[in-house]
Amino acid sequence: MPWTETCPVDQRMRFVLEYCRGEESMAALCRGFGISRRVGYKWLARYRLEGVEGLKDRSRAPAMHPNAVQPEIEQAVLGARRSHPTWGPKKLLAWLERRQPFRPWPAASTIGEILRRHGLTVPRKRRRRTPPQTEPFRNCDRPNRVWCIDFKGWFRTGDGTRCDPLTITDAHSRYLLRCQALTDMTFPTVRGLVEATFRQYGLPEAIRSDNGSPFASRGIGGFSRLSIWWLKLGIAPERIEPGQPQQNGRHERMHLTLKQETATPPARTIRGQQRKFDRFRGEFNDDRPHEALAMRTPSSLYEASWRRCPARVGDPEYAEGLELRRVKPNGVFNWKNRRVFLGEAFGRELIGLERLDDRHWRVRFGAMPLAVFDEVTYRILTPRQCRRVGFEAIVRASSFRCAPGTRPDGE
Repeated sequence: MPWTETCPVDQRMRFVLEYCRGEESMAALCRGFGISRRVGYKWLARYRLEGVEGLKDRSRAPAMHPNAVQPEIEQAVLGARRSHPTWGPKKLLAWLERRQPFRPWPAASTIGEILRRHGLTVPRKRRRRTPPQTEPFRNCDRPNRVWCIDFKGWFRTGDGTRCDPLTITDAHSRYLLRCQALTDMTFPTVRGLVEATFRQYGLPEAIRSDNGSPFASRGIGGFSRLSIWWLKLGIAPERIEPGQPQQNGRHERMHLTLKQETATPPARTIRGQQRKFDRFRGEFNDDRPHEALAMRTPSSLYEASWRRCPARVGDPEYAEGLELRRVKPNGVFNWKNRRVFLGEAFGRELIGLERLDDRHWRVRFGAMPLAVFDEVTYRILTPRQCRRVGFEAIVRASSFRCAPGTRPDGE
């Protein structure tokens, strides 16, 4: 014989029916059902008011909660989200607190719940990640110590024009110094834009880039005409390892936000795209809180460099005793009536040669050792040949590539 199952609602219904028969008193019925008379009268009153529905359990949640988010607060959060559709709860909270500091804003987790409740969040797809390496950014401890420069991936505007955005940021403050829509990536165009940035903000100590043109080349030391110009200004060009964009992760993360805000979808014309870049730059620097900056804005941390860009850049200075040569526009210099190819990037530049032994010379560009010249073969030695003859230190000194976990300045 199976067990007879009952529920509280059935027991309460039986209690009401027994009372309606009038065969037993309220006290006797309550003793039979194991409840107090107060409880018995409570269920009887609910039955008379609501019928069978009144015998069901009610929610124990309070009708009002003192810490509930007020409707006007919730609407302000939703309005901020509509103005900044790519911002998360932490950035929205910091932005709201900065605008209205005396208002009781909810926690970031509560803001996230409000966004989820209104369908304004998209869950991120979980992906397998590689354990991170040590970032070569330990020396970015003040503004203008290191700038980052790169081209964000090109795209076409609505009228079919190719757009190559060139971006420059300060690595310490994340301040977006320049975001320019270019239609070509040639040296004169990039140099003109970089020079305008120097005249507006001053000179940094170093500029970090990838190994692409016009920032680097396949010539001696990886130098390009642009990086040689930086050297003449007293700026150290730094290059990340090939295929390691995480070494310039701060700049790459900015590119992701730039793409989300300005390139999906792009503007109809290149002028319209530049207007989108200008709006993004103002919001990125002045309004958007950065979690890595303790929710401060880049403009609150950045200040212009005290090193001003000179009106004229002269030749590097050399110590006495060095043999000086002017490199021709085609990248060669004369040595004992013979032509020696150094690299087109050094065209029209003044170089110095320092004797190492009876046949080898150290080629210098200012204080920077570039390569080793063999006056017997009239050739610039390759890195492998330099190691073979014992001049490996010169090859290392001429490289500005940043190895993982090391400081680019050698500290």
